[in-house]
Parts: sequence; C-alpha cells; structure tokens
Amino acid sequence: MAARFPILYLAEADPEEAILSSGTLAYLVEAMPQASFTVVGSPASAPLFADTPRLGRLIVLGRGRRLDWLDLRDQVRATRWGLVVDHRGTRFSDKLRRQKRAVRGEDEPGVHKVELAARVLQLDEVPPPRLHVSDATRASVDRLIADDGAPLLAIGPGAEWMGRQWPAERYATLAANLTGPEGPLAGARVLVVGAEADRDAAHLIRLAVPRGRTLELQGRLSPLQLVAALQRADLYLGGDSLWTHLATAAGAPVVAAFGPSDDAVRGPWGGVVVRGPRSVAEFRKIDPGLNQAIQHMNEVPADRVLKAARKLLAERVNAGA
Repeated sequence: MAARFPILYLAEADPEEAILSSGTLAYLVEAMPQASFTVVGSPASAPLFADTPRLGRLIVLGRGRRLDWLDLRDQVRATRWGLVVDHRGTRFSDKLRRQKRAVRGEDEPGVHKVELAARVLQLDEVPPPRLHVSDATRASVDRLIADDGAPLLAIGPGAEWMGRQWPAERYATLAANLTGPEGPLAGARVLVVGAEADRDAAHLIRLAVPRGRTLELQGRLSPLQLVAALQRADLYLGGDSLWTHLATAAGAPVVAAFGPSDDAVRGPWGGVVVRGPRSVAEFRKIDPGLNQAIQHMNEVPADRVLKAARKLLAERVNAGA
C-alpha cells in the first residue's frame, strides 16, 4: 500500500549538527503514523537515520561528485511530497512537487541549535535530540555488553580537535572515584566509547578501575550501536564531541566538560555543562580560528566535573530515575 504522506527529510552533512536537529524527525515519526520517510544525509550523517521507522529510502549525498544534487533531484522529483524538511537551508525544494516545505533559516547568535531545529517545523515545544534504534541493532549490542546487573558509567574521552579534549587522566580520576567502594556508582563497569584513535585514553581509564571492569568499544561500534549502548548508561562523561551528542540522543544522563565551545549554542541538550574560567570570547582572543594545536581544556578542573556528576546522580536517585 502506498504511503499517504511521503516526507523528504534533508539532514545536515555534519553528523553532530544532524544529531542536534534529530528531534524534529523523531517528532514527525510519532506525530504522523501515516507518513513514510525518505532521508538524505552525507556519508557521515546518513547512517544515523538507518533505523528510522517507516523509512522508505536512505540516500547518501556528498560522495565527492559535482553532480550529486542533480542526481538527488532525479531520484526524488517523481514523488509528490507531503512535506519536505530541509535542515541544510537550501533552495533544493523550490522545484519539487510538494504540499508543504519547511526550510531552515540562518543561525541566530545565542540560540541553541536544537531550538533552531524546532523552529523549522514551527513547534511550540522543543523536541530533544533522538535517534531511533531497531531491535536488530540493540540485539547486536547485547551480544557485546552482557548485563551483569552492575551500573554502567560511559565515558567518551575523545574529540575531533585536540582543543576540545579534556585530559584523559582526569576522566580516569573520575572513573575511579565514581565507581569506587564509596562512589555513587560503586562496582560499576566503565564503557569507553569513541574512535579507534582514543585507545590511549581508554588505556589510562582502564588502569584506574579494577581489572575486568572496563569495556573498551572505541572504534568498534556504528553510531546507532553506540546509541543502543549508551541507552544503558547510568551516567555519561565527555566533552564537546560526537560521542556526547550521541549520548544525549540516547537519553543518557550527561555531564560534559566545555572550553572553547559555546554550550549555549551546541551544548548537550538537557545535560550538565562544566566550564573553566574562560568564556568562548576569551578563547577566541587566544585562538581566533579555534583550530590551533592548543589544549584549551586543561583549565576545566576535575573536582568541578566530579561534583556535577555526583549531584546529577543524586538528583536522579531522589527523582526515582
């Protein structure tokens, strides 16, 4: 039976940006059970939407060819779309047959990207980032992470740029404190997520906790497998990174260390952010392009992140979470 309301959804090319706006797609999935979806993403962002319910097609745009947009038009122009949602802010939908379209406008200083995404659909309530995970994806993670009844502390120590990386030894200190005999996650296993390049940081964390209590899965999971794994976490610790945004989309309790990033615009939605003494403007004076090989995050003290983590865990216990 043909879908009564086909929706074309153009996600951002950057995977972190695509996660931040993903709540709008999740909203449409739940609000419009009669709809089917065609999702367009880049090689990095398209896999985030592979488990979307009622997904008809997942189109990868941006393989380095000059005619990608013409190819995409050829693939979608035969359909009369019920709705086109364009988070790339292009004019691509101008000549498509459609009933309605929602195109993202310019970013606004000081307005969070999750809020800007909600404005695309003119939503009164802002849907949080959310990525769907299929039963098959969840089962593949079950085979890697057996449930032994212990709490689970997830840590994403890496970041795409060294200026956003918090020192690995501080993550190790927090892991030892939180999972130790007197810690709020006493006896917990520690799940390290990230890229294969984060193996040295994972090694430091592993040395800080009892033997056999660390699961090093950096570089071994797909983005959606990571979401499935992070849905089990009692707490996630990270920085401004893809892994932190995946934890947010998984619904995990998040504490993130931020420095040269504007958390008011791209912080973990609903999470707790701990900053050092400098503002983003002050970091830009030191590093105008925010691209130098400088470890800006050294100024974020471990004791403040630990205090924030303990407070968040206590609040969740009091709330019965």
